[in-house]
Amino acid sequence: MLEMRNRGWMWTAALAAAWLAGCASSSRAPAPVEDRSAGVRPAPAIVEPAKGAPGSENAGKPGYYTVRPGDTLIRIALDSGQNWRDVARWNSIDNPNVIEVGQVLRVIPPAAAAEVAVSRPVASNTLPSASIPVPPATGSSAPRTGASAAVAPPVAAPASSTVASVPPVVPTPAPAGEEDVPWAWPTPAGGAVLAGFDEQRNKGLDIAGKTGDPVLASADGRVVYAGAGLRGYGNLIILKHNNTYLSAYAHNQTLLVKEDQTVRKGQKIAEMGNSDADRVKLHFEIRRQGKPVDPARYLPAR
Repeated sequence: MLEMRNRGWMWTAALAAAWLAGCASSSRAPAPVEDRSAGVRPAPAIVEPAKGAPGSENAGKPGYYTVRPGDTLIRIALDSGQNWRDVARWNSIDNPNVIEVGQVLRVIPPAAAAEVAVSRPVASNTLPSASIPVPPATGSSAPRTGASAAVAPPVAAPASSTVASVPPVVPTPAPAGEEDVPWAWPTPAGGAVLAGFDEQRNKGLDIAGKTGDPVLASADGRVVYAGAGLRGYGNLIILKHNNTYLSAYAHNQTLLVKEDQTVRKGQKIAEMGNSDADRVKLHFEIRRQGKPVDPARYLPAR
């Protein structure tokens, strides 16, 4: 009987030892680690020009733009109100598809940059305070005598001892007549406006139509872009009307003009389609100095 009890105790001890060993071995196995650092690292809000990046010495100057992630030369030119070929030439860019984040690009003509540059006024030579004549006290009738009276300047308000800061550069007003663009609707009468202008969500007007409907030049101008290189616009035409205004015609099925071609107001330049869009429509923009404006404020009433 005692032998059976001893055997039972030994058996129980063996089971307990095995269970403890299993717990110890499982506790030594490290838990899997999930690295989420890459997913939570925010992108910088402001792109600083990389040291040695092309044009970095011009960062922050009026008329220059620092390339951000996702930018294309066509997009930069459109937002600057310029021809992308001109922007490429001003920056000696051979391949317009190759620009780098942090690169600083000139986005206004060199001549215009010289015109809008603000120069600090040259301070006139000031005499030491000891040589500045002191006017007589109020009510005194004593005449000025000596050399100091001969050179005494007229009394003026004292100038500030601090140099005034250079005022920020503002867009140069357009020359007389530059604003006078006789706009017309870019589609024949009858196309309903599907979506109006919204500065954040829709930078122009969306106009309904059928596949193949004519798309018309809204004013006289020159084709500065014709292609499908701008994401979200599909087959796109951009016209430059003067130094102030551009117009854009997006989602076309067919483009009927080429870059550098001169077009007249009302000329058929494309056929309506749904390229890079959810339905057949024309997306039409007017840009003033590169900034989208509400076309409804410029187009005649229908």
